[in-house]
Amino acid sequence: MSSLEISSSTFSQEMKLPSSPPLVEGSALEPFRCVRKDQNEIEEKPKDIIKFTPEKLSVDEVSQLVISPLCGAVSLFVGTTRNNFEGKKVISLEYEAYLPMAENEIRKICSDIRQKWPVKHIAVFHRLGLVPVSEASVIIAVSSVHRASSLQAVSYAIDTLKAKVPIWKKEMYEESSSSWKRNKECFWATD
Repeated sequence: MSSLEISSSTFSQEMKLPSSPPLVEGSALEPFRCVRKDQNEIEEKPKDIIKFTPEKLSVDEVSQLVISPLCGAVSLFVGTTRNNFEGKKVISLEYEAYLPMAENEIRKICSDIRQKWPVKHIAVFHRLGLVPVSEASVIIAVSSVHRASSLQAVSYAIDTLKAKVPIWKKEMYEESSSSWKRNKECFWATD
């Protein structure tokens, strides 16, 4: 046998490599091993996080709430205030909600999502009060093992929120006028 030819039996007998490096307390590998062990041993409980606030919304904060080591996808919808509507210059939106009913309707949406798709965590944040141009008025985040479920769930969540949740929007225009708007998706809206 030449020096380049090594039989597999010789390799396995003479050059046994450890299957993984030894765990050393405080080593850089330790956290990864713990996460992996936890993933295999502990099932993470699904969370539905719902928040209405007058504070500025953070895409990073909301997306961090749904991240899970069990999931390979986080899908987001971010609704922002645009600067125009039907030729009028919009300077801000103002939102109001009937909170007990709005929270209950969003819980129903989360429940419906869980019936339709295998998702892990759901977060729905909606801003109330004045929302200036380019700022977020709603952020929806969903995590799932694969992207298709979270993408479909986010789309369903925003469409259903606009159709069923009692949230009202007033557009504030540059020329000092304003107009309350209905969502054309609302089931109680009539033409």
